[in-house]
Amino acid sequence: MTQKKEKERIAIITGLRTPMARAGGRFKKIQADQLGTLLFRELMIQSPVSLEEVDEVIIGNVAQPIHAANIARVIALRAGFPEATPALTVHRNCASGMESITTAVSRIHAGEGKVYVCGGVESMSNIPLVYSEKMTSLFSQLASSKTALDKVRALFGFRPSFLKPIVGLMSGLTDPVSGLLMGNTAEVLAQDFGISREEQDAFSLKSHQKAQKAKESGRFAKESMTLVYDATEGKYLDFDDGIREGQTLKKLAQLKPFFDRKNGTVTAGNASQITDAAAGVILMSESEAKKRGLEPLGYLRDYAYEGLDPKRMGLGPVFATHKLFKQTGLSMDDIEIVEINEAFAAQVIACEKAFASKAFAQTHFSEDKAVGAIDPNILNVNGGAIALGHPVGMTGTRLVLTLLYELRERGLQRGLASLCIGGGQGASLLLEVE
Repeated sequence: MTQKKEKERIAIITGLRTPMARAGGRFKKIQADQLGTLLFRELMIQSPVSLEEVDEVIIGNVAQPIHAANIARVIALRAGFPEATPALTVHRNCASGMESITTAVSRIHAGEGKVYVCGGVESMSNIPLVYSEKMTSLFSQLASSKTALDKVRALFGFRPSFLKPIVGLMSGLTDPVSGLLMGNTAEVLAQDFGISREEQDAFSLKSHQKAQKAKESGRFAKESMTLVYDATEGKYLDFDDGIREGQTLKKLAQLKPFFDRKNGTVTAGNASQITDAAAGVILMSESEAKKRGLEPLGYLRDYAYEGLDPKRMGLGPVFATHKLFKQTGLSMDDIEIVEINEAFAAQVIACEKAFASKAFAQTHFSEDKAVGAIDPNILNVNGGAIALGHPVGMTGTRLVLTLLYELRERGLQRGLASLCIGGGQGASLLLEVE
């Protein structure tokens, strides 16, 4: 793969996210379109850009609600954008929040617009249960029955088993090609790389400890808003409630494997949490930002997506980053902070091993040199999805936001944000600050 011609950097002017709330908890009564509306309304209130200046709104969402088709348009109108402002919903599974950004980048480079509002939202609390095929067939028969007798005949075919629902969340987390739940793909990687249960639990403990430290220092408050989730009772959330204070290895060890009950190592404690949240950013070209006299939060220099075996989708960051390094001519030595979404502890540990492996590079990239080992001291320095959660449509945007704030906090210049994507893909973004 040859190095591609470098394009102008894209300025990320500002960004904001909601707190991340455990599914079924504080935000359970807030649908995805409502959650997104609250976030993007506040983002624009804080923005140096007016609603009228935005060329398009692009929002990532995975479990798109049936009551809000093209959820980006619904959110845009309710957040106050003019009717003339178009809006687009994008879906690349776990990378949907990144896809919103890179879609806007392509439009800016193509000269289609100057200012874009992007982001992601997910209400995993409100992913519905679905009736079985037999139950929906019965409903169809009842609806088409012309007489009362026909309806009675149809009802005689009813069985209580028809009422057993299909859990939309579990269906969505199952890859239709490999037939594996996402957690089972993590079990595959644990076996491939010899990753023990103890290693996974230790990684998870560190995620909670780092996230707790970041919360206590006020680090997350810089990128997050306070969200009122019950105005009647005056209830609000101003922190990520998935962080478990006082988490211990003993508590983690008590949890049973969830995906492979007999021989598995992946548990609810060493996997990402199911969560509700939204995040957004405002983009324009670097030259446009300078023209307006704006000081961006940071810049997107380049990005890459790459496909791989769906059964080993967790290795997506390695494949996408390898492609990104080829495009830019950079290496892991040039990266000062790394954010890899913690879909599963086994998945991130497997990525660490693959990044550092010469044999892996030889097998998959026909190269004699490893992609590059990651210094553990620069990886997910504020914890990750195991402690914070993984609202699938929002996470990609959150990684970008968290990374840019951390680079600025530490006075560093360059970082890598990456994640694996259900179905066998990876995404990696190269981000910079001045």
